[in-house]
Amino acid sequence: MSAPHSDESATGEGSRADVELRLPADGAYASVLRTTTAALAARLDLTIDDIEDLRIAVGEASALVLPEADPDADVTARFYLGLGTMTIEVETSAIDDPEPDHESFAWQVLATLTSDTAVESADGVFRVRFTMTSQLAAGAATDPAGAEL
Repeated sequence: MSAPHSDESATGEGSRADVELRLPADGAYASVLRTTTAALAARLDLTIDDIEDLRIAVGEASALVLPEADPDADVTARFYLGLGTMTIEVETSAIDDPEPDHESFAWQVLATLTSDTAVESADGVFRVRFTMTSQLAAGAATDPAGAEL
């Protein structure tokens, strides 16, 4: 894998994903998605806490996407890597264009752990997108007591 792209590519807007993973839309494969996410986050030198938050977040994104998947559909995850930043899109085909549930537990956890969190359902695709930025990469240094420096 090459070095992460600039922060501009981390947004994913109009750019090609650095990594794309396609899996059957079956909960049994959620662990593969969580493991891939953790491995990519480790390559970005994210902290252990950030990596664990990303694992949880992508699991919750899966929990939102999987129930909406059409029979025999795949789930596609796209990873956009930047310096200390990862944006992830998790999507599946959903011909019925289900309404996103912003009140669900999975959505609340995802929105709490990440930034720029969005869910959309249009044109036969149900998609969840979120960004995680390392606090260290963002320059938020703290002392051992937890106070900002």
